[in-house]
Amino acid sequence: MAATRSTKTSPPPRAWQRMLSGRRLDLLDPSPLDIEIEDIAHGLARVARWNGQTHGDHAFSVAQHSLLVEELCCHFRPGLDRRWRLAALLHDAPEYVIGDMISPFKAALGLDYKEFENRLLEAIHRRFGLPAALSNDITGLIKRADKASAFLEATQLAGFTDSEAAKLFGRPRGLTGSSADAFFALTPTGAQDAEDRLVERVHFLQ
Repeated sequence: MAATRSTKTSPPPRAWQRMLSGRRLDLLDPSPLDIEIEDIAHGLARVARWNGQTHGDHAFSVAQHSLLVEELCCHFRPGLDRRWRLAALLHDAPEYVIGDMISPFKAALGLDYKEFENRLLEAIHRRFGLPAALSNDITGLIKRADKASAFLEATQLAGFTDSEAAKLFGRPRGLTGSSADAFFALTPTGAQDAEDRLVERVHFLQ
């Protein structure tokens, strides 16, 4: 009688990440119950914008960028409802898991990456009482603020000239020259400071 060959299969690769809070976040099927603002803020405060290619003793973190985008949304639309300010604050929250990939790399990875990012953002929205999908109006406002933030960061921190940044990101409507730089003067801070400020701001808006 012929010997039976073993048919053992390898276990599926691990698709969850353990957070400092002790939560285990399933990256393929994220649950709002496994999402904590302390984990988000800790991660975002340690992810550098512009792949770290910025001036200063510290990186300009995604946590600082998130705070700036919320501030810009309020600048563009005074009296904005707290829910949508919170949505602006969390617009890049998935990057606490996946990091801050520059736009050209995201485009090269294709649609699957974007679907993964959107699935995680939807879970984050549900965790904080926001609609899984935002209205076109609010999405457009956040994108406008995001591009304005990119322009300010590019010209103040990342070494871009005004004309280079305007060509790549568009010159922000509602922000003018040196007055914008004075009002939104960007100074990279340490990770713990950025983390604490983001946690405090989310708690304030909830």
